[in-house]
Amino acid sequence: MIFGGLIWVASPDSQEYRASSLASNESSGTLQAEENNYDFGTISMADGNVGHQFKIKNTGVETVTIDKVYTSCMCTTAWLLINGKEFGPFGMPGHGTAPQISQAINPNEEMIIEAIFDPTAHGPAGVGRIQRSIIIENRSAESIELQLVAMVTP
Repeated sequence: MIFGGLIWVASPDSQEYRASSLASNESSGTLQAEENNYDFGTISMADGNVGHQFKIKNTGVETVTIDKVYTSCMCTTAWLLINGKEFGPFGMPGHGTAPQISQAINPNEEMIIEAIFDPTAHGPAGVGRIQRSIIIENRSAESIELQLVAMVTP
């Protein structure tokens, strides 16, 4: 109990340190997604993979550097498409590929995140409502989280 209390008391200081170290790497670029959520509706495992493209634009006045793209589950992969170049696939850290990248997005430039969901990845137990995320980390203050939802049937 004492150990837990020490961790709780020490936690705000470490968060302040993290916030101050992030502030030194911030840019004033801003990434905006056209949409942050996509609903596939009802999908069947028998029909195979489904995909969706999210459009994202740098609406700021400075370049934004994408450092990392990853997904919340091994059943979801993502590709980053910028100016005809493809980066990826990116997956769940520890269960797929989530390599570090350093890709610049200039002001008013657009990129696409192509998300692929494999409804068969979890086998027969994977039926029902799902919600998965794709996270885009960059050197500005906030990451972008894109959401996929679906109702999976056999």
